[in-house]
Amino acid sequence: MRAPAASRERGFTLIEVLLATVLLVAGLTLAFATLRSANTISQRGEAMAARGERMRAVQGFLRRSLTGALPLAMGRNPENQRPLRFIGEPGRMRFVADVPDYLGRGGPYLHDLSVDGEAPKLRLQIVLAQVQSAQTLSEPRPLPPEPLADELLEVRFAYRGRQDAFGTLGDWQPQWDASDRMPLLVRIDLRDAKGAWPPLVVALPQAPNARTEIQL
Repeated sequence: MRAPAASRERGFTLIEVLLATVLLVAGLTLAFATLRSANTISQRGEAMAARGERMRAVQGFLRRSLTGALPLAMGRNPENQRPLRFIGEPGRMRFVADVPDYLGRGGPYLHDLSVDGEAPKLRLQIVLAQVQSAQTLSEPRPLPPEPLADELLEVRFAYRGRQDAFGTLGDWQPQWDASDRMPLLVRIDLRDAKGAWPPLVVALPQAPNARTEIQL
């Protein structure tokens, strides 16, 4: 006689099916968690790269503009008729520098950097105006300010010059009062929701007859 049920293929029990289902769900959960974590890391990396590129672009433009500053007058002080070559305030900075031909008509332009808005929506912006014969020309249709950086929590300008006739470097000041000459150093500090940007410190060119030695 043939063996009865023992020779037949045995099917899965309910416990085995449930165990396999639990293992499958656990594996899928782990796979989805891994994919989600990898996607989060990728997005975070892209955001950091975009922020870094933004910082480099903005600071590169500011550095080029400030290192190209010219000791040219943009106007005259109405109080003493002395030439205005650099105006530095806590939230605004004005100086003359050359502009490439592809950005306008070329030549010296007033660079008017200012801070607009309120934290956490501060915006660093710039307005350019052509300068001729120590006068800033008014455009028929003034152009709106060009934003350089927005969504900022803090923007600070600071200026540093000589404090005595020996060339000793003075402290950082939020206001530059000697508007007939340029400071030795300019510092721009920016901070957004991700943290502080690397501080930008730029040495400005000085007039040929100015003393260039700096004693710290």
